[in-house]
Amino acid sequence: MRYLIISDIHANYAALEAVLADAGPFDKIWCLGDLVGYGPQPNECIVRLRKFPLTCLVGNHDWAVIGKLDLRYFNNEARTACVWTRNALTPENRAYLESLPAMCVESGYTLAHGSPSHPIEEYILDATSAEHNFAAFDTRVCLVGHTHWPTAFWQDASHDHFCFPRPPLWRQPITLDAGRWIINPGSVGQPRDGNPRACYALLNIETNVWEYRRVAYSVEETQRRMREHGLSRRLIDRLASGH
Repeated sequence: MRYLIISDIHANYAALEAVLADAGPFDKIWCLGDLVGYGPQPNECIVRLRKFPLTCLVGNHDWAVIGKLDLRYFNNEARTACVWTRNALTPENRAYLESLPAMCVESGYTLAHGSPSHPIEEYILDATSAEHNFAAFDTRVCLVGHTHWPTAFWQDASHDHFCFPRPPLWRQPITLDAGRWIINPGSVGQPRDGNPRACYALLNIETNVWEYRRVAYSVEETQRRMREHGLSRRLIDRLASGH
C-alpha cells in the first residue's frame, strides 16, 4: 500500500494542493500534525484532507489554536496567527482538531508530531536529540514532524546508543530495512531548510520503501491571501525563501 506522508501544512492550501497533485495515486494519508497556524486557509486544508482515508495527528500550533497550549510559548507573529486562526475556524473543524491524538502506532510504524518522548513540543534536530528518542518507541520506524526539516536518523542494531543522520535523497526510493529509523518528511506549507518548495514523502508500508519529494507551488497565491487577512509580513516574506 502506498501512503502519502505529510506534516506541518500550516493552513497553506496552495502547497497542499500541489502535493496532492504531484504525489500520484496513494491509498492513505498519514499527516503528522500542525494542519493550521501561520497560513490563511485553515478550514480549506482540514476539509480537503478529510476527503481521503486519513490518520492525522495534532501539532503544537493546532493545540494552541484550540486552547490546549499557552500562547505565551509562541513568538508574537505565531501567536497573532494562532488567534486569527482560532477566530476563523468553523465549529466543525475546531472539533476535528480537538479529536486528534498527538501520537499513535499504525501498521507497525510509530507516528508523532514532535518526538516519541514528547509528542507535541520536542524538536528532533540532530543526532543527540534523536539518540535518546530511540528508546521511546518500540517499532522499527518512527515518523515525526515539527522541525520543518526533511531529515532521517538511522540506528544500527549493533550500535544501540548511537545514531547517524541521513540527508534526504530526492525522488530516490530507499528501503528502510536494517536497523531502526526516525524520519521527518519536512513541511508542506512552511519549509525551513532554505528551499521554498513543498516537501513530503511517499511510503510503501508493505515493502518499507520511502521516497522524499518536493514540488513547487504558487507561493504568491498564499502570500496574497495572507496579506488579505492582515497576517504578519515576516511570515509572508519567509515563504519565498524557505526559512
